[in-house]
Amino acid sequence: MQNFYRFRLALLLAFCAGCSTLATMNMDERYGKADSTNRDAAAKLPELSAELPQGFYHESVKPVIDSRCVVCHACYDAPCQLKMSSAAAIDRGASKEMVYQGARLVAADPQRMFDDAQTTRQWRERDFFPVLNERQQTPEANTQASVLARMLMLKQQHPLPEQKVLDDRFDFSLDREQQCPTIEEFDDYAKEQPFGGMPFGLPELEIEEYQVLMRWIQAGAPIPEPVELTQEEQKAAAELEAFLNQSSLKAQLMARYIYEHLFTSHLYFDQTAQAQPVQYYSMVRSSTPPGQPIQVIATRRPFDDPQIARVYYRLRPVISTIVNKTHQPYAINSSLVAKWEKWFLAPDYSVSELPGYEPEVAANPLLAFIQLPVNARYRFMLERAENTIEGFIKGPVCRGQVALNVINDRFWVYFLDPKVSSSEKLNQFYASQIDNLHLPAEQESTAFAVNWLKYAKLQGDYMRARTDFLNGVFSEGKHLTLDAIWDGDGSNQNASLTVFRHFDNATVVKGLVGAPPKTAWVIDYSLLERIHYLLVAGFDVYGNYGHQLLTRLYMDFLRMEGESNFLSFLPPETRRAELKDWYQHADSDLTDFIEGDINPFQQDAGITYTTQSPKLELFGMLGEYLNAVQTQEYRINQSQLSDESLALLEKLAQIRGQQATLFPELTMLMVMPRSGEPQLFTLIRNSAHFNISSLFNEDENRDPASDDLTLVRGLLGSYPNAFWLVPEQQLSRLVERAGKLKTESDYHAFLDDFGVRRTAEDFWQFSDTLNRQFAHDSPLEAGWLDYNRLENR
Repeated sequence: MQNFYRFRLALLLAFCAGCSTLATMNMDERYGKADSTNRDAAAKLPELSAELPQGFYHESVKPVIDSRCVVCHACYDAPCQLKMSSAAAIDRGASKEMVYQGARLVAADPQRMFDDAQTTRQWRERDFFPVLNERQQTPEANTQASVLARMLMLKQQHPLPEQKVLDDRFDFSLDREQQCPTIEEFDDYAKEQPFGGMPFGLPELEIEEYQVLMRWIQAGAPIPEPVELTQEEQKAAAELEAFLNQSSLKAQLMARYIYEHLFTSHLYFDQTAQAQPVQYYSMVRSSTPPGQPIQVIATRRPFDDPQIARVYYRLRPVISTIVNKTHQPYAINSSLVAKWEKWFLAPDYSVSELPGYEPEVAANPLLAFIQLPVNARYRFMLERAENTIEGFIKGPVCRGQVALNVINDRFWVYFLDPKVSSSEKLNQFYASQIDNLHLPAEQESTAFAVNWLKYAKLQGDYMRARTDFLNGVFSEGKHLTLDAIWDGDGSNQNASLTVFRHFDNATVVKGLVGAPPKTAWVIDYSLLERIHYLLVAGFDVYGNYGHQLLTRLYMDFLRMEGESNFLSFLPPETRRAELKDWYQHADSDLTDFIEGDINPFQQDAGITYTTQSPKLELFGMLGEYLNAVQTQEYRINQSQLSDESLALLEKLAQIRGQQATLFPELTMLMVMPRSGEPQLFTLIRNSAHFNISSLFNEDENRDPASDDLTLVRGLLGSYPNAFWLVPEQQLSRLVERAGKLKTESDYHAFLDDFGVRRTAEDFWQFSDTLNRQFAHDSPLEAGWLDYNRLENR
């Protein structure tokens, strides 16, 4: 019997393979064999593109692709790895392989656009298949042999059913099985998934938009040359490249440090940012010096061996559409470069030799950059601390539940003052702890999670040594006081941050946003550096299960270290009470580790407390201490609504407990005032937990009775879950209804009146207004939002 089933399975597989072969033969007969070079030839056929006016792609095609396609196809979690944020990425096509595979035993090959392959043929060799026609170039072939065209046509033939909430034919779950048909498989796909056209699960394109895209595809989807840089932009880029590629060993080590911290950022020059759109750049390693075409050195990590004697740090213009999820704008100006020179080049020290690229060296910044002054390194990261922390939120990942369930849903971040964190005694202490501060990235991308025990022991040894060091520093009447906290030098708003977690993605902003949170961190140089090299420089989204699990487990240590630093400013007895509250229901091994290795520092802080709530009192003192560098950007009173309307909105943030659980993680609210521009707000649900020490079964650690909401002016987050639209004169009705929600049915009825569901007829009109206003309000920080997390209820 077993042999019989094997025989039937073999017949089925042979039949499926035969269907694919027949489909391929049919396509070959009708339109010729597929070859990526056919599209290159199409560009030389004027009869195909003669009817397209000059600038047709940039003026007509790109706006439609950005607003209707990029909103779902831009990041690593884009369906079928089909990125549509650049013409070159559309030309690359799609893949059946998934980037996010949590059970992967062996690291996968990286598939980073513009890095791991440079030509369409190279992408074909990496098993990416075309979504544009690569057969004979005729108008008929260009549509019938194009997955993109067929997807658009399928949606026009089968628009969304007339339902407020879509049924089981639409699967929006993050772990859904991906449908990635090639052109040879498309007929079967269309039969099985008639509602699988694009945009999936959203309204179809307007007929004018559809015609624009089809006209472009019929003409062979010609790929335009990137817009050339202006002379001013070229000059600014050349000057920075000259600074980064000086010949001295000191300068080369500085440049390596800067690159390894900014490789995920989008650099731009203040003096050229008046033009719109702003020209952004990525910093890359190249085998060629400034003045020559960039030859990218593509390695998994920024500190991997480049396999050449000298690397050059170059600025590559960003030609992809800016999407919020990966956008880290980083301003370059003469003042900043002068600070780099002051911190790294001016001090009297020497670099005897450059560090190697062996994993045990390069993955440990405290060892690799030991010759650079700690003050320079710490100052560099603090200067743009929001960007530094943003790296692990917007850098290497687009979906990070495993990485993010290690942090609370909202917490505040403070920093140890550089005068304290960069003292000579502390530098010597860091040097003495090099062996204890190894990071999991040295295990590279195919690691074994059992190594966690090794790193747990090292972290415990480090924390005990750190306690001995602190006991020595704070002795003989010396105590830890607020002066140890960095005040932003009186003007830098990066001195405090708020981090929001939205289940599998997160947001970081400057300032202390919202009501006092459950937890807070105080970060010193060593901790900030290790966070960056754990979650940004050393993290490989293509790594195996062991690598990603080890990264997650180690981040537990770093979070607890930051929390421990904060607790050190509280009375000793309060520290123990707070820990007990923060780690309710935690297993005994963890609580023993926390109480023994992480928090053995028992000396009194030099702060006088006068209430029964020292934590709230400390938050208040820190708020006053940092008042001069608090941003007002996210306060709702900065909007143009009336005082009466603002008072109404404030009530939304007072919803707590089980009632708050009815709201999604991120709700973006557009208020239409009686006059003037739309006013944007974000309502964030903060999901409470008894503890966040468990890697799996997060729901078991949820504490919904403690959930609350935070309302901010402007748009925060990249993945909205819900949209609300309300005229200002109806705000009182919206707030009253929101405050009375008790059940899921109540929420559905609320959306009937105020929600803009994914099925709404005016969805795209609302989307355009929202994104346009976002870009107007935040021209440097804004980018296209991602609709892969929109709810369906």
